[in-house]
Amino acid sequence: MKINILTLFPEMFQGLFSHSILHQAQQKGIVEYNVVDFRKYSKDKHGRVDDYPYGGGGGMVLTPQPLFDAVEGLREQSQTEARVILLCPQGERYTQKKAEEFAEEENIILLCGHYEGYDERIREFLVTDEISIGDYVLTGGEIGAMTIADSVTRLLPGALGNETSAVTDSFSTGLLEYPHYTRPADFRGWKVPDILLSGHHAKINAWRREQALRRTWERRPDLIEEISLTEKEIKMIQSWENN
Repeated sequence: MKINILTLFPEMFQGLFSHSILHQAQQKGIVEYNVVDFRKYSKDKHGRVDDYPYGGGGGMVLTPQPLFDAVEGLREQSQTEARVILLCPQGERYTQKKAEEFAEEENIILLCGHYEGYDERIREFLVTDEISIGDYVLTGGEIGAMTIADSVTRLLPGALGNETSAVTDSFSTGLLEYPHYTRPADFRGWKVPDILLSGHHAKINAWRREQALRRTWERRPDLIEEISLTEKEIKMIQSWENN
């Protein structure tokens, strides 16, 4: 997979792609990161990529020409209609489901904005998706692009050492993840649940499902509405609500 990032601050990504899972995935040839300074595409003699908004108002607006030329250049190089993802507060809220959807693509282009916003024609005629990583405003789209690059990369086959890790992560099943324990079995008197030491995998899986369900019910009850529950699980939640 190829993840292209169009930004005015390419140096912000150097650390991200030089360490840990993202670096290893690129070394294995699982993913390629291509960080592009779209200022280089500007046809302004001073390299400007922004201008004052028509109608007045504060702040500067990114002009369409550099971004259109950069995206069209990347698409021509790859000979694919790469998905173009705009990072902005007005976009669809980013979820694990969306990360899984993007991970199915061969080529994506992430647009990182700055200043007051984008010329509206960028939204209308260039991008395929608008994504927000949360209900707050950041200085630019770089942190959002990092979030997408990280969450998508770890879903690619071979990126993680344990292929089941991504499948059981929080949100992948629709639930928050169940509690984890490791050695020692007794730390300062706090003991690992006996079921996890039993070696009975069916009972362990049932315990983990119940724990994930309870944690989700306690911390993110809004997620419960979107999950398909068994009759037993519905009764379980009802018993928690009554206690």
